[in-house]
Amino acid sequence: MAQLTCMDISLGYEGHKVASGISFSVNEGDYLCIVGDNGSGKTTLMKVMLGLTAPASGQVLLGDGLTDSEIGYLPQQTEVQKDFPASVREVVRSGCLNRCGLRPYYSKAEKRMADENMERLGLAPLAKRCYRELSGGQQQRALLARALCATRKIILLDEPAAGLDPKVVLEMYALVGALNESGITVVMISHDIAAAAKYATHILHIGNGSLLFFGTKASYLESKAGSIYAGHEGVQA
Repeated sequence: MAQLTCMDISLGYEGHKVASGISFSVNEGDYLCIVGDNGSGKTTLMKVMLGLTAPASGQVLLGDGLTDSEIGYLPQQTEVQKDFPASVREVVRSGCLNRCGLRPYYSKAEKRMADENMERLGLAPLAKRCYRELSGGQQQRALLARALCATRKIILLDEPAAGLDPKVVLEMYALVGALNESGITVVMISHDIAAAAKYATHILHIGNGSLLFFGTKASYLESKAGSIYAGHEGVQA
């Protein structure tokens, strides 16, 4: 059974339709990469998947025991967020807030989970450092650790490598790929199909106001939509 299914989704804002006819499903263990031109609706679609924005039409269904509080999310960072005056440990622990409810403190299990995710992403030595003092790559790893504190099942990432230098970009994609190999389902928006699709199992391509392709990476590279990206970006199956 699919963890997440989008059924005939239409996207729009301020009365303007961005895209329509978007249908796909994400199963446990998938690594779905969402691609498309700027303004094609990728970020809006992800917000719809998270329940943060209502679709113009269509619906999103959760299955396989997944609840909306079990979805980890790494949004695009703003300049204000990059200057957040908190320790790395505090930022990572905040990923457990959905579990706290009205409880005004983190449990021992939640603190342990945060420590484990910092260790997992190489952040343990930086736990006491101020978040805003970190490099861009370190900040993204901290936010990824935060997202992992919210879930053991699925994470949604919106351009996690945006603004990073090429070496750090490759490291970030490799890190996300390793998380997927450990059993976490990944849904990621990326403008860099060559780097991102190296690890993806499936591709969703939206553009020209509609769904251009959804399927396996291998099928995408043989499709009309994928041939443009494959020809210019050198993507390999």
